[in-house]
Order: sequence, then structure tokens, then C-alpha cells
Amino acid sequence: MNLFEAANAQSADRHQPLAYRMRPRILDEYIGQDAIIGKGRLLRRAIQADQLSSVIFYGPPGTGKTTLARVIANTTKRHFSTLNAVLSGVKELRYEIEEAKKRLELFEQRTILFIDEVHRWNKSQQDALLPWVENGTFILIGATTENPFFEVNAALVSRSRIFQLKSLTEEDLKQIAIQALKDKERGYGSFEVTFDEGALEHLIDVANGDARSLLNALQLAVETSVDHFPPPENTHIHISSDAAEQSIQRKAVLYDKEGDYHFDVISAFIKSLRGSDPDAALYWLARMVSAGEDPKFIFRRMLISACEDVGLADPNAIVVVESAAQAFERIGFPEGRFHLTHAALYLATAPKSNSSMAFFDALKGVEQEAQDEVPNHLRDGNRDAKGFGHGQGYLYPHAFQDHWVAQQYLPTSLQGRVYYQPSDQGYEKNIRNEVNRRREEQLESIEADAFVENLSYSPGDKERQRWLSRTSSERGLMLESIRTTLFTSLSLRRSDRVLVCNAGHGLLLWEAYRQTPEGLVVAQVQTSTQMQHISHYADSLQSLDKPTILHVPLESVLPSLEDGLAFEAIIGRNVLTRLSEKGLLIDRLKGRLSSQGVLHFAEGVPSEGSRLSDFCPPSLQDTLRKAEKSIYGGEGNPLSNWKSEDLRNAFEKRGFSVKLEQQDLFENRFITKADIRRWLNGSYLPAWESLKVEVDLPEVEEELIGLLAERSIRWKHHIAFVQAVHQDEKE
Repeated sequence: MNLFEAANAQSADRHQPLAYRMRPRILDEYIGQDAIIGKGRLLRRAIQADQLSSVIFYGPPGTGKTTLARVIANTTKRHFSTLNAVLSGVKELRYEIEEAKKRLELFEQRTILFIDEVHRWNKSQQDALLPWVENGTFILIGATTENPFFEVNAALVSRSRIFQLKSLTEEDLKQIAIQALKDKERGYGSFEVTFDEGALEHLIDVANGDARSLLNALQLAVETSVDHFPPPENTHIHISSDAAEQSIQRKAVLYDKEGDYHFDVISAFIKSLRGSDPDAALYWLARMVSAGEDPKFIFRRMLISACEDVGLADPNAIVVVESAAQAFERIGFPEGRFHLTHAALYLATAPKSNSSMAFFDALKGVEQEAQDEVPNHLRDGNRDAKGFGHGQGYLYPHAFQDHWVAQQYLPTSLQGRVYYQPSDQGYEKNIRNEVNRRREEQLESIEADAFVENLSYSPGDKERQRWLSRTSSERGLMLESIRTTLFTSLSLRRSDRVLVCNAGHGLLLWEAYRQTPEGLVVAQVQTSTQMQHISHYADSLQSLDKPTILHVPLESVLPSLEDGLAFEAIIGRNVLTRLSEKGLLIDRLKGRLSSQGVLHFAEGVPSEGSRLSDFCPPSLQDTLRKAEKSIYGGEGNPLSNWKSEDLRNAFEKRGFSVKLEQQDLFENRFITKADIRRWLNGSYLPAWESLKVEVDLPEVEEELIGLLAERSIRWKHHIAFVQAVHQDEKE
């Protein structure tokens, strides 16, 4: 480049938009995206070491995808080529391929090919690129505003690292604005720029995480605030609030009816209806309407929800939504928004039932025989849960009592916001207290829980017990406490081998798997349902990495294992429920424990937990306690007639050194009439008969139902943690 060309290039740059001029040239000028490009992060290290492999940058407009590619271009010693998928096709790609092959053959220089808006290429165009990425002719950098798992060739995705860029924070945008105002070469540092109070903040707020939008607005505000631009150096330029307001007339709604935001927002809307949150439903409805979503599409989804989520709990729901849809067809916008709102509020406040889902169970049997982003747990996880974890943590309301669970449906910054106030008239009068109660409970969200084994006197009804047990958020805390206690004392090494007994749905299994990536995890489950549940989550793992899952009785698992295989840890929960019958099992477990291994079980001890008599008046206590003395002691039920110390004795008798820790954990347990009848007939009546105690069973049953049925009681679970090692090791 000669002197005149350099001067012309510099002049041309001065006439480029501010957003173009202010693009970072090196990593240290790059602002935001600390999660992927911050100091010490993998991508930053790869760029600095010039060892970048193929990557795809995915994120909303203005988050820095192209900018990051330009930083790489300024940093790398490799040749950097650029294509725009909108303007280029296979012809241009073939030219780049030939040039890249020449550079590799003649100069041993590899080529980085940056393709902006790579999702715009069709499958055949993307296929044309694939062989050259595979053989190393190109290192691909793709940029896309669309989900690459959905829009980009799966083969390209599998050969690339995916980095998701998020909307920039207000602090990031403020730094970008200040950088532009201070930079004398590329920005407005040659002038004295000031703002009315709140004017700069308005520009930042309107930008909605988009740096390009902010810099465009800033340029418009600065350059229209003087009669002629550029003015002389050191000129004072004052940006009034009115100038800032005029620079961008309104916030742009970040919403593309063909992209992720379209699916995420409608997903959040339907989940808010299903979750009985009218405030969130109104919010997501407003997001769609303001973005120009087709009302027919919204009504179609509400018509589905009326039968899928409300169903027969309120058969009138489908009538209301259909009537609102027909009225909208006659009236249209803007008044038709009342009908959209009417239908949405009706569904959000209606009682819920998913009984219509029984059809799909039958069908399966026949076939087989700019605003805040959508919270992650509300996103549509059908396409990209594997890559980005979208949808993870969402609690399905139908799995909880009253088809509702305390869960946030609004974005984090809007949690607690109230949009809808039920009146005290008609239908709303009936729901007002319930809506307010749910709002109060939503102030604190809870984590998903799982079933803790309770003492069951009738195994045949265990599925129902599992359903009813999921009525309290305390259940999740109990499980977390048990898991934490078990693993805290283990100090597992990455290469340890772990046997998980009675693995259930994976509470202990997956924690053991995470802690022993170079070891081995073998899990024993009791039911085919548990086997299917765990296998489903294991399907995404490489075959070499998968834990070994065995659906056989524990007594049969141990002899079937490979000869000589021993475990550094054997763990489990409620493995020894019939302790008096488990002597042989303990001996076999000892034979599979390595010389320095640890056996650690968490066992619920029914005899030291709550009993029915604890919740009854003295007049009834005496009768119940006569039976409980037999049930929880002596020759009573082997499920319940042992104590914590019996665990210690059982292990010490077989040559273990034992440490016993005990905890009392509490939950609000919902008691039904069927529970009471089952306990009386299954346990108390046989005990009274064996003791020859005469009892008026119908009278006792009636009294207990009157006292306890259909309400929650504070139930204590006594958990014994038995930690056993070979005696010689302990010594």
C-alpha cells in the first residue's frame, strides 16, 4: 500500500459508521462475553496460542460474533478469509477452497474461513464445505443468529465447538459507550461530549444488549446535536434527553418468527398457562403481540392448551377460547387484544387436569403393543437441550399436588411483578385467594425432587405413594441432605470404582459418575421403570463412559460380577430394609469391597421415626401403641422391627469397623383415607390379633380418619448412616 492508498483508506474509515470504526482490534479491546472469552477461558487461550479449531458463534444480533472473528483475524498467523452466506454461494466457496489448497501446498499455511450468517446456506452448500473442514484445508468460524443445532448441518456442528454469545449487560454497554466517547482516533474523544442526566442510560436501555444498536444510536445523537459535523476539536457537544429519545424512537423487540425466540416465547407462554401464572401469561402474550405474532397461531396454541392442560377440570375452557377466537376474527386489532387477553387469563386461572393425556398412553400401548431473555427452564428444549441445556430445571406442574408447583415463570428481573389483580366478582371472586396464595409461594422457587422410600405396609400401592409423596418441597431437601452426607465422607478419587446399590432413579448414581470419570460405576436397580429412566439419561454418553446398570436383585448382582472385581466404595439408600434377613448380603458385599474400600449406606429406620400414635389423643394412643410395640419391635414386621444400633451390630458381627451417624429429617406428609385403612389392615390389625387385643376396628378407623385424613402432618424420618470398613484397615 502506498502513501496515497493509506491516506484514502484512513479517510474511508472515518466515514464508516461508528459501530464499524469501534470494532475491537485485539482481545484486550473486546468488551463482554466474559463467560467464553474472559481471562483463562478456553477460547481466549486458543486465540492467543493461535491454535483455534473449528468454532461456531451463536447469539442475538450485536453481541460480538463478527467482531470476535475480526479479532481472530488480527491475531492469527494463518490466512484469514471471509464469506457472507447471503452474498456468496458455492462458486465463491470453490474459489476459496482452491486458494486454501494452494497456500497449504506451497507455503504450508492453513486457512481460517469465516462465514457470516452461515445458517443462510442451504444443506447442499453446507455439504460442499464439509470435506474441506474434515481434511484440515479450512478451519471454520461460523457466525449465526439461529440455533446451530437446528439450522446448521449436523456434521459441521459435530466437528465444531459451539460458543453461545449472550446479550451484553448494561455495564458492558456502558463501557462500550465510554470507549467510543474517549477514543480520539475512531470515536468522539476529540470533542467534549456531555449528556442530560439519564440520557446515556436511556440509550443503553433501548439498545437491549445490542452493542451495534447502541453505537448507532450514540452516533445519531452526537452527530445531530451540532449544526455541522465534525465541528472543530474540543467543541462541547451536549446530548439532551430529547435528542437521546429521538435517536431511537422505541425499543426493538428481539423476536424472529422463524428463530429460537419465536419458539422460546410461545413455549414460555404455554408453560405459564399450564403453571397457572396469569402475570407471566400476560407478559409473554404482550411480548408476542408487540412483536407482530400471528393471533391465529396464539389462539391455536390456546385451543390446544384448553384440552391438554385444563381438560375436564373445566370443560368450559375450550368453549371460552373458541368463542374468543371467533370474536377476534370479526373484530381484529386493536380491540381484538381484549379477546386474546380474555382467553389467556381464563386458561391461566382455570383448574388444571391432564386426564386427556390418557389417550396418548392408550395410543402408545396400541403402537407398541429485548428484554430479559426467556429463563432457561422455560425455553423450548426439544431442539437443543443437549447442546445448551435449554429447558432443564422446568418442573412439570401436572406431577404435583393440585397440578401446581412453586416455580418462577417470569424473567429474573421481573420476579414478583404483579400484572393481574382478580376482582371480587363472579368467577374471579372464586379464584382470588388461590391466585394470591400461589403468588406468595412463588416468591421462592424450589428444586425438582424425587421419591424417598417411606415405610410401606402394602407394596402393591407404591406407585400411588410415590405420587402423593411429591407434595412437599422439603422432600427435595431431605434427598439433598442424604446425598451430601453420603458423599462428603467418601472422598472419592477420579479413578475409583463404585457400586451403587438400590440406585432408584439415579440420585446417588450420577453423583458417583461425576466424581469418578476415570473409574467405574456399577448400579443395581429394582424395577424396569428405574432401568428405563436411567438408561434414557445414559443414552447420550459414549459406550465406554456409560455406567453399568443391572436390573436384578442385589443378591444376584454380586456373584455375577467379574471375578476379582472389587470396589473402593459401595453406597446405597434403603438397601437393608429387612435387616434381619440381610446377613448373607452383607457377607457378599464385604467380599466385593477393596482392602481400603468404604461401604456407606443411608437407611431409613421406621422404628425411630413417626408413628400413627404420635398424632392421636391419649384415648386412642394406648390402643395404637399396643400394636406398635409389636410392629416396631420383637418378632414384628421385618421391615420395621429393628433399630439403628442393630445396623452397627450386623456389620461388626461380620468383621467390619463401623461408624454410625444419625439424622432426623422432617416433611409435611399428606395422609389419605386409603393410607389409614391400609396401615390398619396391613399392620395394626395383625398385631392386635397376635396379641389377642380386642379392638373395634371400624370405630378406630373412623376416629383416625377424622383426625388425620386429607391433611398434612409433620412426619419424622430417622436416617441412619452406616459407614463400614474392613476391621484390619481401621486398626
